[in-house]
Amino acid sequence: MSTLSGLSGLLVALVLLPTTCAAGIGARDAARWFRSEPEGLTTSGVPQRSRILDAGGRTIATFFYQNRVDVPLSQIAPVLRIAVLAIEDSRFYDHGAIDAQGTLRAFLSNLGSGQVTQGGSGLTQQYVKNLLITQAESDAERREAQEVSAARKIRELRYAVALEKRFTKDEILRRYLNIAYYGDGAYGVEAASRHYFSKHASELNLAEAALLAGIIRYPYAYDPTQHPTAARDRRNVVLKRMADLGWIDRATADATANLPIRLKVDDVKSGCVSSEAPFFCDYVQREILTNPVFGQTPDVREKLLKRGGLTIRTTMDRRAQKAAQRAVDAHVPPKNSAGKAAAEVMVEPGTGEIKAMVVDRRLGPDKERGKTWINFAADASHGSSIGMQAGSTFKAFTLAAALDEGMPFGTRLFAPRKYTPVGYRNCDGERVGDPSKALGNAADGEGGKKFSLVTGTQHSVNTFFLALEKEVGLCDSVKMAEKLGMRQASGKPLEEVPSFTLGSNPVSPLRLAAAYAAFGARGKYCAPIAIKKITNAAGEELEVPPRECRQAMDKGVADAVNHVLTGVLTKGTARGMGLGRDAAGKTGTVDDYSAAWFAGYTPELAAAVWVGDPRGGYKYPMDSLCMDGRCYGAVFGATIPAPIWRQSMLGALSDTPASSFRRPPSHFFSEGSGEEKVKLLDVRGLKLDEAVKRLRAAEFKVRVGRPVKSREFARGSVAEMTPGPGSVEPGETVTLRVSTGPGPRDGDPLPPIPPIPPITPPPTFPALPGEGGQQAPG
Repeated sequence: MSTLSGLSGLLVALVLLPTTCAAGIGARDAARWFRSEPEGLTTSGVPQRSRILDAGGRTIATFFYQNRVDVPLSQIAPVLRIAVLAIEDSRFYDHGAIDAQGTLRAFLSNLGSGQVTQGGSGLTQQYVKNLLITQAESDAERREAQEVSAARKIRELRYAVALEKRFTKDEILRRYLNIAYYGDGAYGVEAASRHYFSKHASELNLAEAALLAGIIRYPYAYDPTQHPTAARDRRNVVLKRMADLGWIDRATADATANLPIRLKVDDVKSGCVSSEAPFFCDYVQREILTNPVFGQTPDVREKLLKRGGLTIRTTMDRRAQKAAQRAVDAHVPPKNSAGKAAAEVMVEPGTGEIKAMVVDRRLGPDKERGKTWINFAADASHGSSIGMQAGSTFKAFTLAAALDEGMPFGTRLFAPRKYTPVGYRNCDGERVGDPSKALGNAADGEGGKKFSLVTGTQHSVNTFFLALEKEVGLCDSVKMAEKLGMRQASGKPLEEVPSFTLGSNPVSPLRLAAAYAAFGARGKYCAPIAIKKITNAAGEELEVPPRECRQAMDKGVADAVNHVLTGVLTKGTARGMGLGRDAAGKTGTVDDYSAAWFAGYTPELAAAVWVGDPRGGYKYPMDSLCMDGRCYGAVFGATIPAPIWRQSMLGALSDTPASSFRRPPSHFFSEGSGEEKVKLLDVRGLKLDEAVKRLRAAEFKVRVGRPVKSREFARGSVAEMTPGPGSVEPGETVTLRVSTGPGPRDGDPLPPIPPIPPITPPPTFPALPGEGGQQAPG
């Protein structure tokens, strides 16, 4: 071995003879220096492609600087290994870092030319050259790694000697096969195999292996997608070399050489544009590129994503994502004639996990119809959107603040037809508002009477909520929204103005969905997250943004919010949009019909939908919208956003068992249910069975008490009813007592009490054409 090492060192000196002579360095000194460990030798920094996966482990998108997937030698077909060795370095396992025969050949060439023209490169030296080129991060470093010079050759040879001491031959071969370029954007044998043949490197046959082995020498000239004839000729050269070495028999080589090239190209794209979930993908990408947890500078974070070989496991649920995309595209097609857009985000209550994020457009340049680079579903930090005014969806925060202060459902406030906001103070105690500007309601007939917390919410009465906001305090409404994670899409704090409750702040669907998810989680707010786990190319787990959850409001208060918002879907502005399971929500229509929203939830899932015009909602309002041959008139939150929400939720929850909201604490019912008062019929004097029938038809509950003496009402008829005729809560329980006449004789039996039939579900009604009292702020 020492003789061979000395010969290698001497041959190296001979290769570099012109340089050593000019410097006055002896061959023996040159050989001794050469065998020493070079400084700065590292094999790290080889780019690996990163993958974003959904919650089920399927790939959403791939990111890479070089399309490379590092694999162990055991996952590379043996036939590929011998094909590469045959054509590149058949004596690889017999010589050391330097192939004496090749180096001697180089010596003779260099001696004749007076400069380094050949290097006699063995496979280890080729690996080193590829490594130095791959590690280069600037054009200057790349030129230095490829220049034809003695300095480069010295460095490559020294590195090769050091690496042969550090690694086994098998490991060097593995590294070489994983770093080599195979043309057409494929780096490493696994990526090349997937690209050209849509199979793993472990599955390659002889013809495919020989083709890939032949490409390595001149990847651009032998690229089979561009130069199939040259690629086939080169493949056959490899097959002949394998036969000449006796590694395959001649008949097999000849038969394989007669086969045509058969490709099954899988063109992997880098980035989110080709992803099936482009805007969710873009959100994850921006999270990595902007969050310091992934690196202190943007360059470091980008390098990690595009070169780090990351496996990024996310929260996205494929069922929910597809359901949301279908619903959004069905109601607001990407290339619709009106130029409108829509976005939806789904968030899981209690975890904050983003299950779906969709925009009706495709990811791409805005100049192309039906495309946009702006993620309307997210904040500016994760999608460049400045947000959109949220309309009456913000009334839920004022409602929550009122309930948090102990207001019962039956609390009633007068709601005028016009309301001038005066006397409001922000959280600094400063007066805010414009006394000269009166705000009103969107629908005729709303206002001019009292509403309860329940009915004011169901009908979304602007002037009621302005009065309620003043009653509970503007600051308290704002603080409630902030506790539920709300802020402007720009990242700025919420603006504290009287029209806050009417949704004057521009926000993102993501934040609104996460806030409503807190209602579904009984007041537990979790900041939205998209990334669950990240591992690098070595399988090491990296730090990711932590889950941030807190109890933002009392559970009983959240239960009360759920109770009220459930009525929006059964009796209010979104009547008919229920899911057949416990669900609640709130419509939102922005001033002048410039946009429309719906935010709703179940205990299992929350979602927020926005529909508007990217060119500017006030310039292109939806007051008389016609889109792709369908005309809607004025668009409210119940017109397009609510149906999108309903369709997507039904799809997303199709296999999820339903659970129920909790009944609110009893003190919220201290002043009644809060429902609209209804007229209770006077059924006194009627036979008991007829009285029961009429009360049931009016949706009252009925119980029968003990009979009473009565001179006024005939024996067997209803003599008393509690409560008595007049205005009562809907669904009230009415107790009836039957007359026994002016006084029963001794021994007379009491009249029989007919059985009361079981309660049947109340009838359902078609959806209202628009949402009642909604008009967002001016």
